[in-house]
Amino acid sequence: MPVAQSTPQTLYDKVLQAHIVDEKLDGTILLYIDRHLVHEVTSPQAFEGLKNAGRKVRRPDCTLATTDHNVPTTSRKTLKDIASFIKEDDSRTQCVTLEENVKDFGITYFGLSDKRQGIVHVIGPEQGFTLPGTTVVCGDSHTSTHGAFGALAFGIGTSEVEHVLATQTLITKRSKNMRIQVDGELAPGVGSKDVVLHIIGKIGTAGGNGSVVEFCGSVIRNLSVEARMSVCNMSIEAGARAGMVAPDDNTIEYLKGRPLAPKFGSDEWNKAVAYWKSLASDPGAKYDIDVFIDAKNIEPTVTWGTSPESTVPITGVVPDPETFATEGQKAAGRRMLEYMGLTPGTPMQDIEVDVVFIGSCTNSRIEDLRNAAQVVKGKTIASNIKRALVVPGSGLVKEQAEKEGLDKIFTDAGLEWREAGCSMCLGMNTDILGPKDRCASTSNRNFEGRQGAQGRTHLMSPVMAAAAAIVGKIADVRKLTAHVGAAVTPEQPTATQEKAHVDERVDTDDAEKAKIQDQPEDISPHVNISVPHNPSAAGLPKYTVLKGIAAPMQKANIDTDAIIPKQFLKTIKRTGLGVALFHEMRFHPDGTENADFVLNQEPYRQAKIIVCTGENFGCGSSREHAPWALNDFGIKTVIAPSFADIFFNNSFKNGMLPISITNKADLEAIHAEAVVGKEIEVDLPNQLIKNESGETICKFEVEEFRKYCLINGLDDIGLTMQLEDKIAEFEKKMSIETPWLDGSGYLKRKSGRLAAKAVPVPKTNRGDVKDPIDW
Repeated sequence: MPVAQSTPQTLYDKVLQAHIVDEKLDGTILLYIDRHLVHEVTSPQAFEGLKNAGRKVRRPDCTLATTDHNVPTTSRKTLKDIASFIKEDDSRTQCVTLEENVKDFGITYFGLSDKRQGIVHVIGPEQGFTLPGTTVVCGDSHTSTHGAFGALAFGIGTSEVEHVLATQTLITKRSKNMRIQVDGELAPGVGSKDVVLHIIGKIGTAGGNGSVVEFCGSVIRNLSVEARMSVCNMSIEAGARAGMVAPDDNTIEYLKGRPLAPKFGSDEWNKAVAYWKSLASDPGAKYDIDVFIDAKNIEPTVTWGTSPESTVPITGVVPDPETFATEGQKAAGRRMLEYMGLTPGTPMQDIEVDVVFIGSCTNSRIEDLRNAAQVVKGKTIASNIKRALVVPGSGLVKEQAEKEGLDKIFTDAGLEWREAGCSMCLGMNTDILGPKDRCASTSNRNFEGRQGAQGRTHLMSPVMAAAAAIVGKIADVRKLTAHVGAAVTPEQPTATQEKAHVDERVDTDDAEKAKIQDQPEDISPHVNISVPHNPSAAGLPKYTVLKGIAAPMQKANIDTDAIIPKQFLKTIKRTGLGVALFHEMRFHPDGTENADFVLNQEPYRQAKIIVCTGENFGCGSSREHAPWALNDFGIKTVIAPSFADIFFNNSFKNGMLPISITNKADLEAIHAEAVVGKEIEVDLPNQLIKNESGETICKFEVEEFRKYCLINGLDDIGLTMQLEDKIAEFEKKMSIETPWLDGSGYLKRKSGRLAAKAVPVPKTNRGDVKDPIDW
């Protein structure tokens, strides 16, 4: 238990401080991780790295895996195993590879036949795996969802996934404290999704860069825990590292009886509750940034463009980019309108939609489905709606909804009732938009091509999406019913009402009872400490001086989906992705090159550097595929005025150097060299950027620890393993002070076996990487 501090602390300060294993003079922190969620997209390369280095998963008891991104959401009545059920080769390979990895490393896994399977950010809280005051990570940017419990939860890249698996720690630095206070009372028809879209529209997609946001105020306190999850989920869309809400009685009530939470009423539960209640920010705690929102200014909110910040009230119109403040914003706005097929001045309620999607880690919980069902009950979807999907976030959410008859309400209205998964949120499965299909979506991102090539996405709340399905246009739900929104807070069932289900195959088929891997005896903590003789064998190429052609770019908010579209993420390797870099910009839909794009022009085909004058480069996902694609193409450095936090961090993990140049004159001077096709020199040891003649253009800043690692080509995991004694001592202390964080409660299953059987990866698919253009 952390010692009380004399200086008032924020919620973030308290959770961070309680998990510091080691801290250097330069502020570099070795942070202990309590909970690690794993899915199939960002983990294959991490497990491969462990195998190559002869390393084990340090804390299998604190790791939970499931498949969600690639899985079909069609009926599973014919499911025998995941290898035969998933038809797409690349999706199958990722999912089956995860099943093999959980077998090899002894990790608890919820497979497709397990009713507990679902989206990682739904099942973690649902099972009580997510607890207040914990550190939670996953190779997925929307890990911020778990901050609704007062957890410090954030997305990480694949290199960091490997780091956590091997060491149960991360190397990080302190973030700024940001407070977003929402006070007042939400009007009927206005819910948590409107709140967070309003916030992002106000502060922008880079508004929270470098910060952990604490959401507070009367509106946040009055939200259900599920609604708070939606708010924290999208804090990443505002650029924040994480979002948090202080635990309170609502939080504690939600956790009662959850399978992996402390047993309600036990001494351990009482001790945990006392600790959780101590986490609230102290009176007088200081915040670096404060934002105050008045609830009366929040209407049902939707997006019009291809960024989560391009929001407008439902009563508004499509804005005119020519009224935007800067030339860069005007240009970006024009591109959005062209892509979205919209005209300035068009009332939002006049825009017809083709598809409706209710689901995703943002809005697929039982409360979301109840509210949406309330809107469509007794009605029928409009004739122009091609498809309307309702996708529950987990098998248990689906089961609960069916008990309440919600599935019948949806299907009677003409909507499709699906199985659990990420579905159309990012279209890595078969649920995708057709070209130029317009979608009313409850998901979290509206980037170009996010839900399907040339698909057009409008983000909104579940009740607004349901209204769009009925009206056939983006609609104001308040015109359909006066009884939805903030006023509706149905009783939330706790896990005590339904026992968690194991994979039925384990109970009914002797052949399926083969154990995944025997687990260690119940010692606390459960630690695999064997390491190879040369723990830093992996290493990275050394980065000292880089001289090469620099490609000029002027676009702001270049997101990870633009750097590498999601259809190229179906790989279990780190290499072979250079051909997919900026694919939508480099190639026309027919596969021919776009001659206007800079990387298709000479001399930029050989570029080693990108110079971007637009801010917030790399916003969006935590997936590491973006730096992999840049690296594979030959780009070793990106120079920009600012970067999204996760992309910035991921770049260093891959031996790349992102450089932030905030001085406009210096950035323009570098850009001018790039425009005329001259080489630029990046001198890391001396922290200088030079022109082709060797003359210094400007200096740049880089953290000393990152610089040291780049110059010496050092592997973070090898460095961290040198602190094994400190990590072990920290774990010993935590097992005494917070014993509910050890995984002894769920580590073992019947006969000491885990609850799902892994299927071997088909030998014909293992490790094969296709040319992404041909996928």
